[in-house]
Amino acid sequence: MNWSRAKTILICSFLMLNMILGFQLWSTNRSNQTEISLDTSGTIEEMNRALQSKNIRLTDELPTDVTKMKVITVKYDDSIKPGEEKALKTPISMSALLGKGASKEVQAQSEIPNFNLYQFDSEVRKKGVYVFDQLYGKLPLFDVTVELNEENGEITSYRQAYVEVESGVEQTEQKLIPAQLAVRSLVDNYLSEGSIITEVRLGYHGQPYNSQTQPMFPHWRITVDNGDARDIYYLQAFNGAVESPQKGSDIAPFGVQDDGKPEHTKSPDDKNKQDQDKK
Repeated sequence: MNWSRAKTILICSFLMLNMILGFQLWSTNRSNQTEISLDTSGTIEEMNRALQSKNIRLTDELPTDVTKMKVITVKYDDSIKPGEEKALKTPISMSALLGKGASKEVQAQSEIPNFNLYQFDSEVRKKGVYVFDQLYGKLPLFDVTVELNEENGEITSYRQAYVEVESGVEQTEQKLIPAQLAVRSLVDNYLSEGSIITEVRLGYHGQPYNSQTQPMFPHWRITVDNGDARDIYYLQAFNGAVESPQKGSDIAPFGVQDDGKPEHTKSPDDKNKQDQDKK
């Protein structure tokens, strides 16, 4: 047997097989991308019809790519109390934080722990208070914030929540509801005629529990200006569930009640004990 010729034939066969498999993979990916493009196009048209039917304006540009994300688990930093107001030894000028020349260096040099890991949130408005969201990668943790208190153009005190994302907890990535579908769902079921949608942003949101660690789910945060009120809706990006709207000026920090006190969620044992005491 001519082994040199046989080896050449085998190599050519493997090359041909790899080319065929590569072409099939390319064809499948191209087909999937085409289907996604068609789905997105149809969703955009349906959203636009829903907006027009209620004379609702959308002033924000929506992402058109289909994203996958996972649930994350966060752990509170015990050394930082979310409801505790702390005074700054050296006040910070607001122009240094929000001006055109603002940089992470200013935040890194401040007295606020890990302040360079936060990003200004212009949609959450409170009188005399500026809110910054902690970031996970490039995405905001909407409920984990630093609130800066302003006096005469300077930041004199702050309240802070800070968490660490646990890396050892593995979660499977899931496909998200497109931003266009989230907006359409909100328009169809919640918004009144003449509303203005000012922002649609993807990030993480969770409910406070009496636990040091807790999950946070991907959410579409949709801010709506109704003329006399500014509402913030959270739409769970996996299943489309919508929370009751929060007022943009009345949002409490993560793990804190509206009165500024730490959140204490009762356990089932506490509830049973309370029920027995009533009897």
